[in-house]
Amino acid sequence: MTFLSSPRTTVVAGVAAVVSSAAVALLPQPAPSTAGRPTNAVGTWGTAVDTTTFTLADQTVRNIVHTSVGGSGLRISLSNAFGSTPVTFDSVWVGHAGEGATIKAGTNRQLTFSEESSVTVPVGAEVLSDPLPGDLPAQSTLAVSIHVVGDAGTVSGHKLAHQTSWVSTTGDHASDESADAYPTPTGSYAWVESAVVETPQQVDTVVALGDSITDGDKSTPGTNSRWPDVLARRVLARPAPHQFGVMNEGISGNRVLADGSGVSAQARFDRDVLAQPDVRTVVVMEGVNDLRWDFATKPADLINAYRQLVARAHARGVCVVGGTITPWEGGSRWSARREAIRVQVNQWIRTTGEFDAVVDFDAAIRDPQRTTRMLPAYDSGDHLHPGDAGYRAMAAAVDLDDLECRR
Repeated sequence: MTFLSSPRTTVVAGVAAVVSSAAVALLPQPAPSTAGRPTNAVGTWGTAVDTTTFTLADQTVRNIVHTSVGGSGLRISLSNAFGSTPVTFDSVWVGHAGEGATIKAGTNRQLTFSEESSVTVPVGAEVLSDPLPGDLPAQSTLAVSIHVVGDAGTVSGHKLAHQTSWVSTTGDHASDESADAYPTPTGSYAWVESAVVETPQQVDTVVALGDSITDGDKSTPGTNSRWPDVLARRVLARPAPHQFGVMNEGISGNRVLADGSGVSAQARFDRDVLAQPDVRTVVVMEGVNDLRWDFATKPADLINAYRQLVARAHARGVCVVGGTITPWEGGSRWSARREAIRVQVNQWIRTTGEFDAVVDFDAAIRDPQRTTRMLPAYDSGDHLHPGDAGYRAMAAAVDLDDLECRR
């Protein structure tokens, strides 16, 4: 990468962000060679952006992210979608993460934006970096270090990352390979929204849209055990023409019908799904929070909203896999009345054919002896969220051929 000796600040009006989900645990695979072949941009990691509780001023955040599919020309998108003031990033670096906040020696490289090392992002906007030359292996753990100039105001990011990132002392420490300036761990992401790579043309993006169960709540932090992570590992075990980038657009507490923890799934569908690079298929698994908080008081409330998401996706040539709502008897705000609605909604998802395909998450993790609750072996203990074994069962329920749907 060529570094500019006298960078100027460039104001960018906003770029459609691109995202992808995470996968881990296996040894890194070689990035697919794209030499001499048509390519396209695919999201290899991403997260759904919302407001955070960060208070940052003249500090660097080292975000630890884990990619899915490999490729070349890595680009990182940064978001100020929910910020309260324009933010200036004057030093953004990406390298392969080591232990804690360290970066593996010799891998940290500076990102530029329209060939400048500094970029100002208006409120509500997103920016996409220039591509870094070279290949990125599949399932890489990256450290994206971002220094903000001055007081950042309200910080856009992702609250429940289920991954430890790091906040520096005062000053620009983005280029540091050591962890010395990063004393403060955080369980949230700041500003970083996605990682994008160039892949062979037949490789596309799959987006998982959902709530805390897609977000991976109660999975083991730092192990990439959310169900989209496990799904990504399954996808990467296939031959290259059948691989995808997998992006996790789950927000804990999110609802289909109303804002709350993040804006509603309907309100964020364009940004978090349709704006992703070369998205072929979205897996929609959301609705339990609408039931728990009585925003859905009859089956038609959720069914009509699902129909709108399907219609919007189909209008853009995107396939939709419908995920059934998982059981939660014994968990917070369960009732027989809400359970009856869940059963009816799931029956509609399974039988009407309005989705391009169905993944029966309910059947995958319910107790066959008591179908209103989760199988105890899959239960994290709160009776609402699966643990790691439950998330593995959910990922195993996805028919990988359904992800290759074409419209």
